[in-house]
Amino acid sequence: MKYLIIGNGIAGVSAAEAIREIDSAGEIIMVSDEVDLPYSRPMITSLLEGSCTEQQLPIRSSDFYSRLNITPILGHRVNRLDVVKQTVELASGRSLNYNRLLIASGADPRRVKAEGAELKNIFYMRTIDHVREQLAAFADVRRAVVLGGGLVGFKSACALHKQGVKVTLIITSAYPLSMQVDEVAGRMLLGEMLSYGFEIRVGASVEAFESDICEKDKDSPEKNNKHERVSAVLLNTGERLACELVIAGKGVIPAHSFVPRDLVAVDLGIIVNSRMETTTPNIYAAGDVAECIDISRQSPWINAIWPEAAIQGRIAGQNMAGRKVHHKGSLSRNVMRVFGLDVMTIGLANAGEESDLKFFRTPDTTKGYYRSLVFKGDIMVGAVLVNNIEQGGVLRALIENRTPVRVSPETLLSTRFNFAKLLP
Repeated sequence: MKYLIIGNGIAGVSAAEAIREIDSAGEIIMVSDEVDLPYSRPMITSLLEGSCTEQQLPIRSSDFYSRLNITPILGHRVNRLDVVKQTVELASGRSLNYNRLLIASGADPRRVKAEGAELKNIFYMRTIDHVREQLAAFADVRRAVVLGGGLVGFKSACALHKQGVKVTLIITSAYPLSMQVDEVAGRMLLGEMLSYGFEIRVGASVEAFESDICEKDKDSPEKNNKHERVSAVLLNTGERLACELVIAGKGVIPAHSFVPRDLVAVDLGIIVNSRMETTTPNIYAAGDVAECIDISRQSPWINAIWPEAAIQGRIAGQNMAGRKVHHKGSLSRNVMRVFGLDVMTIGLANAGEESDLKFFRTPDTTKGYYRSLVFKGDIMVGAVLVNNIEQGGVLRALIENRTPVRVSPETLLSTRFNFAKLLP
């Protein structure tokens, strides 16, 4: 059996390890457009802020490939998938055949569409190489602009702030982390960040970037934007923000451009069933590129989080090697520390006011505590906790297992309620 895995992130690594537990003799080839050992992608902002070193990022030892008898093909991106011939073509032109294929190619940063986006010192935040480039540019950086108030933009802004850089965060929504929290929690986060010296522009977006040369000689026919450094960000509000560095954290796009959509079902992500199988035989998908059933929504969704990618990768690997294992569905969850606030989100944390959902919320946030619980019937489908998050694990179990809640939801808003009483 010949296994081909596209991607050496946590989904691909987990799949390879699962395959080896079952099939010790099959050939495994792992392709990645990165050249580093598998590393912790969530920790790259820690590298930027200086709280960890590069040596702390790898998630597997240097003998990972040899120990599992994996043939690594690193620094190569996949260009084309031929599902009929069961081959993958790399950007170099090299062709690889397979018996079982796992697409664990992750996601690429959403590109910024604005004039001057190709200027130097405008970076994305997705790989360890991105952070290396940012750190190399740090010498004369005093002011930075971060685009995007999601997790990537938020963590990037905090990392720069801890490095002593004056940061301005640009958010198109009304508050940070609008995809993770509801409005009440979002405004608590906004206030906390402002109190720690962040400059934040809400309801704003970038229209263009200026460069040093543009300011000095905008009409020069000899200017080459690729060698000009960003010097300012122009917003749609008309404001001009001077800066020496920009980090764009405007979300990601699943990396599946090489997948033929007429032969493999693709929505936002590659559609998979509970065994992580795509609609094409012998092809599996896992991680940020895969779209599977979301437990809270009860419909296909991409939950692009590290623990989910690990679970999906392992299940895919087991099924590729012949062991029938099913995934009960994915669940969004995040825990973060925002200066003086501990924040936990689970499931449909920022659900809209749909008619079939009921919301139960803490009426007063003046004491720095907030809880929002989202119900569909007697099933809890989402939760937001700000501070007093110690029992959040029980809430997650209720949502993940779709356990009916037989008590009044209002009683769950109290910090004194023992959630363990709700478990079977």
